[in-house]
Amino acid sequence: MRSRIWNHIIPLMGDYALREIDASALRTFKAGLLTRVEESTAEVIWGHLSSVLGSAVDDQRLLRNPMKMKNSVKPPRAIDSKAKAWSREVVDAVRVGLQDRYQIAVDLGIGLGLRQGEAFGLAEEDFDFAAGVVHVRRQLRWDIKGRPYFSLPKGRKTREIPLPANLALRARAHFRRFPSTSCTLPWRNPETPTTALEERQRKPITVDLILTSSHGNRIYYRTWNDRSWKRALAAAGLIKPVGERVRHDGNRIRRVPRYAAPREDMFHVLRHTYASVQLEAGESVVSLSKWLGHSTPKVTLDHYAHFMPGAGRRGLAAMDAWLQDPCRSKVPEKSLPVPSTPRIPSNMQVKGMERQGADMSVKYKETARGGLAVNIIEC
Repeated sequence: MRSRIWNHIIPLMGDYALREIDASALRTFKAGLLTRVEESTAEVIWGHLSSVLGSAVDDQRLLRNPMKMKNSVKPPRAIDSKAKAWSREVVDAVRVGLQDRYQIAVDLGIGLGLRQGEAFGLAEEDFDFAAGVVHVRRQLRWDIKGRPYFSLPKGRKTREIPLPANLALRARAHFRRFPSTSCTLPWRNPETPTTALEERQRKPITVDLILTSSHGNRIYYRTWNDRSWKRALAAAGLIKPVGERVRHDGNRIRRVPRYAAPREDMFHVLRHTYASVQLEAGESVVSLSKWLGHSTPKVTLDHYAHFMPGAGRRGLAAMDAWLQDPCRSKVPEKSLPVPSTPRIPSNMQVKGMERQGADMSVKYKETARGGLAVNIIEC
């Protein structure tokens, strides 16, 4: 929230006095906002501005929130787009395009459904191989000034995720090849504490990170996305260069490609793919919601209901069985066939006897082949 206020609300609305924020100012703000960010982000920032103005009303700086009034200014609305998932071939291609030390990041995203900050903040001690779970206790974050710090995962709660056996094997191999690096960062907030309470709350913690740069440092997500992730997308054929960037390395000038990857192909797509695989396998939405760290299963359904191909069909089959006529006979599929009553051969002799009105009796005897022979005797 803080970064969006400083990066978007202050530049567009910072010169307005509170009493000057009216419908005209909001229309100007909306137009400028939509030129800077996507509709989904603009909708969130619009809500932040409304919260700021609501606080001004609580502090008696404004009589009423201009964004709550019924006026001609409508908030930006994000287009309802469905989450995208990758195929296994695409996941493998992107993984191969990364440096060896970063390939475990794809495994963590696809095998545990982690967010990027959670993957970058994961420690070796978070893997409980005996119990077969991974503890998600923190995430690595950065403030608007680019200062890193640790904090609780999104939603301010920890969680446990089942550890697939093959992911456990890949994790052990990664630990042997790329030993973890200790990293000490502030907790919750990188700002200098001003009170004793803030000092306790922001006390630095030390974590043995399993994902670090080639120099053994913590990862900065912007650099990693530009120099590693987008290059892997290009190597997999998902994106193409849109220009080049000039870098000065001492006396050398290097020209490197510049990529503009769509948002749906960034690291978060691995989390969507994890959800799709789980739901297509018939996993419980309640369990998946817990593993993803969602506040309620409704959030999971809102995001991933389209990944449930059996939804509707199983319920239809159950209701069809419920409404089946109870009087309808049910014959097991593998029951033995019932022998039919043998027909009396209608030969000429029998027909003649029938016309003469003779009394007849029928005797049956079993033949050598298991069939029935019929003898007609005139009485």
